[in-house]
Amino acid sequence: MNTAGQVPNTPSPVPPDELAPRSRQSSTVQPAWVRITHWLNAIAVVIMMLSGWRIYNSSPLFGFRFPNDITLGGWLAGALQWHFAAMWLLVANGVVYLAMNIVTGRFRRRFIPLSISSALRDVAAALRGKLAHPDLTEYNAAQKLFYLGVVVVIVLTVLSGLAIWKSVQFPLLRMLMGGYDAARWVHFIGMSAIALFLVVHVVMVALVPRTLIIMLRGR
Repeated sequence: MNTAGQVPNTPSPVPPDELAPRSRQSSTVQPAWVRITHWLNAIAVVIMMLSGWRIYNSSPLFGFRFPNDITLGGWLAGALQWHFAAMWLLVANGVVYLAMNIVTGRFRRRFIPLSISSALRDVAAALRGKLAHPDLTEYNAAQKLFYLGVVVVIVLTVLSGLAIWKSVQFPLLRMLMGGYDAARWVHFIGMSAIALFLVVHVVMVALVPRTLIIMLRGR
């Protein structure tokens, strides 16, 4: 019983969001559109890389060729067909991915702000095997840097590929790439950077296997 003049010790109101089970609040980490575009992008990149190695073998830049057993297309014309088909898939899927990130606000929530110094510290910690990632709903600075970086590299690689494929039709693009031969170098370097990203990405997934489950189930 309260004495006179004392205020009853009533509990403070609880926000409705906190009344929901925690598992329900944070159940969806990657929405369906992210998972779909992620896997379509992975398929397109792998097809373009394997077919691109066969195309490279027909006119190599360096003194080596890729083993035919790890290339796609069987011969130059077949590789070109695979390459261009995957290119359209990559471009269309990439446009949808970027548009959805902007429209839904995911780009702002997941990638901004990005500190280069923080990203370099996270990369150094990852190389030492000391990068902690307890909250899978948030990207660390290293992830932000690599994910945004690979998007830029993919765009540059596609543009350099257009400068090679349609060199006459896109003279300005060819000029911006430094010419036909320079565009081939840009394309090869871009492909190599994407391949390196894939290797690092797979290694990081192996170290944190929950990320694979999330990208498959979304939860």
